Amino acid sequence: MPIEGSVVALDVGSRRIGVAVSDPLGTFAFPHDTIERTNVRNDVAAIVAIARERDARTIVVGDPLTMAGTRGIAAENIDAFVAHLARAFDGRIERIDERLTTAAVQKSLIGADVSRAKRKTVVDKLAAAMILETYLARARA
Repeated sequence: MPIEGSVVALDVGSRRIGVAVSDPLGTFAFPHDTIERTNVRNDVAAIVAIARERDARTIVVGDPLTMAGTRGIAAENIDAFVAHLARAFDGRIERIDERLTTAAVQKSLIGADVSRAKRKTVVDKLAAAMILETYLARARA
């Protein structure tokens, strides 16, 4: 799957959405922002605005599969969110397995002795960057 333009990646949680973006060539993933959730309409509008600002043609959404690799309640909630996003965004929407991304980011930040308060402000966008790195690596393979 060739990358055309920037890519936006999302780590969608119940309270916050972590956002990461790539460079226009799809080489690097950068943590971008954390969106505090309000309602689906506002959340989707904020994401689409970022995608347009970055001239993104693809949005990658972390898919929260269970540890057994099955679709649980969290994945069903993301399915509904992606359906709303698909109606508002005219590019491609891809899904990437996000199992353990947030846990890996938390562990890394704790290992770096980052305070709990600081971790809370960056963990979601760093998890989104990890999701985006996975997507970009697969696209290059």
